Amino acid sequence: MEFFFRRSYRGPIKAVILDWAGTAVDYGCCAPAQVFRKVFANHGVEITEEQARGPMGLMKRDHIRQITQMGPVAQQWQAVHGHPADEADVAQMYTDFIPLQLAILADYADPIPGTLAFVAELHQRGIKIGSTTGYNHEMMEVLVPEAARRGYAPDAWVCATDVPAGRPFPWMLYANAMKLGAYPPESIVKIGDTLPDIDEGLNAGAWTISVAQTGNEIGLTQEQVGQLPAGELATKLESVRRRMAAAGAHSVVDGVWDCAPVIEDIAQRLAHGERP
Repeated sequence: MEFFFRRSYRGPIKAVILDWAGTAVDYGCCAPAQVFRKVFANHGVEITEEQARGPMGLMKRDHIRQITQMGPVAQQWQAVHGHPADEADVAQMYTDFIPLQLAILADYADPIPGTLAFVAELHQRGIKIGSTTGYNHEMMEVLVPEAARRGYAPDAWVCATDVPAGRPFPWMLYANAMKLGAYPPESIVKIGDTLPDIDEGLNAGAWTISVAQTGNEIGLTQEQVGQLPAGELATKLESVRRRMAAAGAHSVVDGVWDCAPVIEDIAQRLAHGERP
């Protein structure tokens, strides 16, 4: 026999899963970056903004571990402490990180421009809103109500400590899907601002949109972005777009305000039987 049946989903988009910091709230993904630098400084090791942001999107303990494994950081740690950073050191820094992060989360809960309008449009279309994050459950218990007071309240949220492992594993996205009753995976769209967000979406079998301007890759507040010369911003954005496209994102936009047309395009592609 030369022809075989292949099942094809041609239904609607059922859920959009948004990352938190840098995607839906906290323009520039600033809250965690500054705390990572403070934690390492408290242990006698100075890390750069770039090093602090490098592993962004991972569960925070994993993020700290990856920073310790960066060559210049590892060399500093060895010089200061007389031994390489080990799991006990990672655990201690993660313990130190938690209260410092909790203390400032409420200051970084403002929705990024376009978030509320985008969510309202999705709800009008009958699409549910989920969310994933590298923050732990305790942090989300602070951030979720603060964001809700500012108008942003997704239908579901799952954090890295709620599942066996955070990004790049797809478990947070699957947990959202179960909470929202959304399946198959190709009926779900993941939106995030980091490369691990892309991995999470692709590993889950979902469509994946990356936001370039508002997140960790640029790492600037809305005010700072506004102060950049147009040419400098364009150069930064082009570099980020290339990295995100190379990582496999199905679409790259500047911010959540640009996502509605992409959602419509994905809906049309689904109607023709395309898959992520």
